[in-house]
Amino acid sequence: MTAKEKPVRVPAERVRQLIVDVLTAWGMDTDLAGTTADVMVGTDLAGIDSHGVSMLMTYEKFRSEGRIDLRARPVVVRENAASALVDAGGGIGHPASEFAMRKAIEKARASAVGVVSVVNSHHFGAAGHYAELAAAEGLVGLVTSSANLSCASPTGSVVPRLATNPIAFAAPARRNPHFLLDIATTTAAVNKVKVYDYHRKPLPPGWVLDEEGRPVEDAAVAMRIIKEDDLGGLTPLGGTPEMSSHKGYGLSMMAHILGATLCGGTFPAIRERDDPDAPHNIGHFFLALDPAFFRAAGVFEDDLDDAIDLLHETPPLDPSSPVLVAGDPQARAREERTRDGIPMPRPLVDQLRDVAERAGVEFAL
Repeated sequence: MTAKEKPVRVPAERVRQLIVDVLTAWGMDTDLAGTTADVMVGTDLAGIDSHGVSMLMTYEKFRSEGRIDLRARPVVVRENAASALVDAGGGIGHPASEFAMRKAIEKARASAVGVVSVVNSHHFGAAGHYAELAAAEGLVGLVTSSANLSCASPTGSVVPRLATNPIAFAAPARRNPHFLLDIATTTAAVNKVKVYDYHRKPLPPGWVLDEEGRPVEDAAVAMRIIKEDDLGGLTPLGGTPEMSSHKGYGLSMMAHILGATLCGGTFPAIRERDDPDAPHNIGHFFLALDPAFFRAAGVFEDDLDDAIDLLHETPPLDPSSPVLVAGDPQARAREERTRDGIPMPRPLVDQLRDVAERAGVEFAL
């Protein structure tokens, strides 16, 4: 790899400032832009490169198409002691989602459980960010969401009908990093394929299939199939029927039902069929649960630590690769990237420079 091909390391504060500058240049209020930037940079720091600053180009596209109202503020439509429905107003998903999870946390503090749905939203970044907000407050968090693009086929077909529909679950520990599971219900997320394309890396076989159901390993070809073709795309979690892709298929529908059907969000394949230019109307689901209602304070965390410790002590097949628990990779990435900067492939840096120039803001990465 030549020096020009090597990723550059950028301090998190510079990345945050670029995001804030671009979003405010696009007309977003400063406080909403700050919240969005915090979520995006936090995602990059956690090592989830597919859902952080690399999404700016997608948001620019949605803005140019008139799909996102960057001036929208989340509004509570109805609520009671334990639940609420929030309308994102067609705005970008991060501010509405941060607002919704914090409201769920507030309700869980008072009522042991808080459930908040968000309708009329857009992409909200990494679902795990919002689940971890609950864990940081000593609560259990569960997040699901719908998405805007039909890009995966149900088991037994190559016709894309499903979205990536993430599920995130977080639980507080005391000695260990919080347990944090954050998964797409497809074998890989669309934006993870995009990251492989940035790095010019071949895809693992089974992430994406072509119109004949054959694995696609060229990431650029895979992105074209996902974004443009009528057949082929991502596989449900599991990859093949023999490897239980029906489980990913079912989890995708579960995430959609909680995230979108519950609040009135759109099933993307139906929107694409009936009115492709209609608003994306993505829905999100946020649940916070207080374990102290069910057990003495602190006992939940201690028991979870004991379980995590046992898993960490499990003898690995490869001594150089110890057994990890969900949440460990994000904690390690956050420590390393906070110290050394966020790694960015050159093609991403070039695209971000172009976005900054079009927005008329300084590019200081």
